[in-house]
Amino acid sequence: MRITVAGGGVVGLSCAYRLAEAGHSVTVVTAGKPAETTSAVAGGLIYPPVARPDERVVRWTETTVGVYRSLLAAPGIRFLPGWIRVPSAVPNPPWLTAMTDVSREGSVLAFTTAPVDTPVYLTWLAEQVAALGVRTEYRTITSPADLDADVVVNATGLAGGTLAGDDTLVPVRGQVVHLADPGLTSWSVEEADGDLTYVIPHGRHVVCGGTEEIGRNDLEPDAAVAAAIVRRCRELEPRLADAAVLGTRVGLRPGRPSVRLERVGDIVHCYGHGGAGITLAWGCAEDVASLVA
Repeated sequence: MRITVAGGGVVGLSCAYRLAEAGHSVTVVTAGKPAETTSAVAGGLIYPPVARPDERVVRWTETTVGVYRSLLAAPGIRFLPGWIRVPSAVPNPPWLTAMTDVSREGSVLAFTTAPVDTPVYLTWLAEQVAALGVRTEYRTITSPADLDADVVVNATGLAGGTLAGDDTLVPVRGQVVHLADPGLTSWSVEEADGDLTYVIPHGRHVVCGGTEEIGRNDLEPDAAVAAAIVRRCRELEPRLADAAVLGTRVGLRPGRPSVRLERVGDIVHCYGHGGAGITLAWGCAEDVASLVA
């Protein structure tokens, strides 16, 4: 079939890959190049939110982690140990079955997973998609009717709600700071006093975060917020004390109570991943390919 994937972030490109692999004629329509998408701003740590009401998340995570393990030669992907702090009364999340080297002491949950350098990985993934014969058009979409295809995949992230008339989708503003990587070999995530702090090393730089501001949709970096992020991350990881600040980035996550992945007529909707698009992309792409078939 002739399929148009609306959206060129990590979810859209993963869907395009699986659909082209299945033999369909695929076109990606996107407003910008991979490095200009919200996916490219993400810290890239592969694990879903500890509490997520969608039972499909476990399967999607297991599938995606398996794909990343098969892509270790791809640029931007490596597996590192690390830890997150969760309330002591909270049981281990079911998606831990996808991880290795799992251990827990009190509120500290440790495991090995993949920090993905998203701009590098997305550029590579776009090249792989093109090698499968997928065409890419750079333009803004205002309606699925703008697309001439047998099936349209709505993977436009935050714009997905507009295309679908879905008012449950809201922006969740995230700001991160990049510091020079002093050679960190582990990642860490902690939430305290309402602040989410994470340190995710990528070799050349460390993504330090962050913020989760529901409903805020501006992309202008806040200098005071950036300074607070750097302070918290240096407290969490003292080896960053003298690391140079390389820059600040802001992105708008597509927030929704749960991921929408369903087919309605000739449109397959796949949006609302919040900050977990990089974690769920390949699992969702397999479901999208099944719905198209």
